[in-house]
Amino acid sequence: MLRTLSPDGLRFAFGTLTVLPVKVTRWDRDAARGGMLWAPLAGLTVGVLAAGAGLLLLALGAGNLLAAVATAAVPAVLTRGLHLDGLADTADGLGSGKPAEDALRIMKQSDIGPFGVLTLLFTLLAQVAALAQAYDGSWARGALAAVVSATAARLALTTAARAGVPAARPEGLGAAVAGVVPAGRALTAAAAVTLAGAAAGACLGPYDALRTALAVVCAVALAELLLRHCVRRFGGVTGDVFGGVAETAATTALVVLVLG
Repeated sequence: MLRTLSPDGLRFAFGTLTVLPVKVTRWDRDAARGGMLWAPLAGLTVGVLAAGAGLLLLALGAGNLLAAVATAAVPAVLTRGLHLDGLADTADGLGSGKPAEDALRIMKQSDIGPFGVLTLLFTLLAQVAALAQAYDGSWARGALAAVVSATAARLALTTAARAGVPAARPEGLGAAVAGVVPAGRALTAAAAVTLAGAAAGACLGPYDALRTALAVVCAVALAELLLRHCVRRFGGVTGDVFGGVAETAATTALVVLVLG
């Protein structure tokens, strides 16, 4: 376990999942395994920076909607838009209705089709609307939503990289991380993030503790549904699918956090 959670894995997580200046020194399966296990920590960092941007705008007198836009924009910037691009490509591949080989070819093209555009539009609208509603509750609820959604998104990558989930292609980042995480460790990571989320939510009240834990669980569950559908349609996962899984989890967490 200690070998898996090595500095090489930590560098892999931050070097591949963020634009932060972290040099990836190893690209082997051990480093990839550690990187996917460290992924929620990378998400926590992204979430804190996103919350910081929103809170800064609030402190400068901006409204909740503008703060929500900034909060949603930071994760996109810190990932070079790769997760959003993956979501759009996955939507185009699934929406094409074509056999796996043709769908994968569509996903690899540089342009974005109508399914991708619509999916991006509604996803970003949902994220901004949910964040704005969270900030309407209080600055603390908005900040919590930003942190939880970003962390849950990267937790979904950990669970998607578990053993038994094949790669759809023999090359690319998807192939590098597919199946590297033992299922038991993926489950442990999910439990740890859920408990941490509940503890953070408890700072706002007992109901928030329950709702935050539920947001993490629902985020991973819906991401899992997308993952399984993609595996059936494409024969495995790709880097685009991982991006789609992450954005699905992030959006789900935000929506659950503002319900009720």
